[in-house]
Amino acid sequence: MQRNESAYLLDMLLAAQDVEEFTSDLTFQQFLHSRLHQHAILKIIEIIGEAATHVGKETRKANSQIPWQSITSMRNRLVHGYFDVDLDRVWETAQRDISQLIELVKPLVPPDEN
Repeated sequence: MQRNESAYLLDMLLAAQDVEEFTSDLTFQQFLHSRLHQHAILKIIEIIGEAATHVGKETRKANSQIPWQSITSMRNRLVHGYFDVDLDRVWETAQRDISQLIELVKPLVPPDEN
């Protein structure tokens, strides 16, 4: 079964909300000393980037305030350069960029039909 663009946008939103939740009571020092949190947050950021690659050009163009290229580039760095991950940059992304991403993607996700 093929997924539609709305499903990928929802994946991005839910994953970004997970990053916020997982880091809400976490300090940078705790993050540096917790491989569990590192792996969880890295994986979630990978998911955001992978989902972003499936968002169409028209949606990307219409929502150019979302840094699509940066999102997918970070995913590629994490996946292909896993041996050289900059945890400072990951933390900075989690703290600075994720809440903004949530606000930008949320309006693009259709309401739940349940």
